[in-house]
Amino acid sequence: MNTIGVLARPDLREAAPALAGLVDWLGRKNVRVCLEEATAALGDSRLAGSCLVASGRDMAGLADALVVLGGDGTLLAASRLVDKPIPVLGVNFGSLGFLTEITLDDLYPALEGVLAGRYVHEERRLLRTVVRRRSRADVTTDVLNDVVITKAGPSRIIEVDVTVDGSFVSSFRADGIIVSSPTGSTAYNLAAGGPILHPTLPAVVITPICPHMLTNRPLVVGDEARIEVRLRAARDVEVYAALDGQETFAFADGDHVIVTGSPRRLKLVKAPGRDYYEVLRTKLKWGDAGAPPRRG
Repeated sequence: MNTIGVLARPDLREAAPALAGLVDWLGRKNVRVCLEEATAALGDSRLAGSCLVASGRDMAGLADALVVLGGDGTLLAASRLVDKPIPVLGVNFGSLGFLTEITLDDLYPALEGVLAGRYVHEERRLLRTVVRRRSRADVTTDVLNDVVITKAGPSRIIEVDVTVDGSFVSSFRADGIIVSSPTGSTAYNLAAGGPILHPTLPAVVITPICPHMLTNRPLVVGDEARIEVRLRAARDVEVYAALDGQETFAFADGDHVIVTGSPRRLKLVKAPGRDYYEVLRTKLKWGDAGAPPRRG
């Protein structure tokens, strides 16, 4: 590891001491640090003067590993910058996150493992999304969590047609629809009543939001499927397609998105001694988070 990239939430002023400590620690390890521009602005001029400073995409391109300081939203933004399979450490400020599960106390042990090439990680699948709108160029991007087509106002519902691998599934009359990766299954999908998928599963879940028909239930398909969601009727209400909550596009009747599995994977470093089910117990407050009961 020659270069560690660091990206923090732009307004996270409380990260400044941790950022300075991290740069100092890496300097003593003779590891070069590249700070994303807004991240560099969180510290003083001496901090930026001791590091490389680059745009987010250039920083990710230079880095052999990436440290993300913030919350799950910050990591979602960072995932859009990483085009190569480098280890990513999501460090949470505040409560434990589903994606940013490394605490400040965990940071240096986790980073020691990354520098030594001994660390546990999960390969998180991304979804490739093509947004097609009339009289406009297609937009293609990868998402880590989900693609959401939903209405802007509280009144009325929208109608969408869903096909999988060219086969018609259903027309949904609902507030919207979510196409989620396993990673995103604990985000909006969970709030909308969708299932929790283990993040390593090769699957995608399609979840209607507040459907008009109670028999319209979430559907899980393989991540090699080609899912198409077409807006059939908006009924005089504004409709948007949101990609990971990072990009939003206005939608009109006939506009559609195509979702397939992406060849890209996010190499998300695990916190030492913490597993996925502990994160679920902590976030969802499932029973006792201690040791399982003894049997017999």
